[in-house]
Amino acid sequence: MGDSSVSSEDTPTLQDVLDALDDPECRAILRETVEPMTANELIDACDIPKSTLYRKLELLSSGSLVREQDTINPGGGRVTHYERSFDDVTISMDDTGEFSVSVERSPQSTDERLADIWSMMGDEV
Repeated sequence: MGDSSVSSEDTPTLQDVLDALDDPECRAILRETVEPMTANELIDACDIPKSTLYRKLELLSSGSLVREQDTINPGGGRVTHYERSFDDVTISMDDTGEFSVSVERSPQSTDERLADIWSMMGDEV
């Protein structure tokens, strides 16, 4: 569990990471999501339209750079928060000239892992 790198099924492609990092609005979202934020908070903080925000979040999710976490709202329903999901992104080239990407992540706490499981269960329902 001490491994801070992403698991193999969550390893993004080099192109997905490059596409996300090349986009100025995606970079603005990444700067804001050090702490979890709702879509409305991100719309205000990044000054982008709602439809654009969701397209950018999809781009960031494809690059495994943002994670989505659903919580139960005490008043009913779910609230989705978005948070940057990496500590470091490294792009490297090997001896054969092939590029690769490595996304380093901090180990998740038990509460964070349970919240992720809960979010996935909510998606199934």
